[in-house]
Amino acid sequence: MKMPFLTIILSLLAIIGTVAGDDEFTPAMADERVVFQTEYGDITFGFWPEVAPVTSAHIFKLARMGCYTSNHFFRVDKGFVAQISDVVGGRTIPMNDEQQKEASKTVPLEVVQGVKHHAGVLSMARGGNKNGARSSFSVLLGDAPHLNMEYAIFGCAVDGPL
Repeated sequence: MKMPFLTIILSLLAIIGTVAGDDEFTPAMADERVVFQTEYGDITFGFWPEVAPVTSAHIFKLARMGCYTSNHFFRVDKGFVAQISDVVGGRTIPMNDEQQKEASKTVPLEVVQGVKHHAGVLSMARGGNKNGARSSFSVLLGDAPHLNMEYAIFGCAVDGPL
């Protein structure tokens, strides 16, 4: 009887150590993709719902609804980020009621130990409220470890110029 119990305890400790440790991992990519058309070429984004299910679903829905149409990258810091404007203030064409309703929603901070801010990842932008992200996000152009566990990572660029 003691042997199975000990085996269970050791197995749980191994799992907890893997989850709680600083081991880095790349989440599984969902099948859905979003393509942003830019003057420099198309950029394809993939999503990691395993680590940020609410954020991934929100950004994918905004894109599917056309909320990013006529939006722009308002901030590009070489080696750091290319940031996409919030859809409420960054578009050049008006949104319909359904788009406005979705764009007004906020998403909670979703972070997972081991998922790091490296070049190519998609990271939610937000103000001071950690649970107040809306629709602005950045594509990392370099490593940014100071953002780890502070900003939700929800996917990565899978194709295109960066």
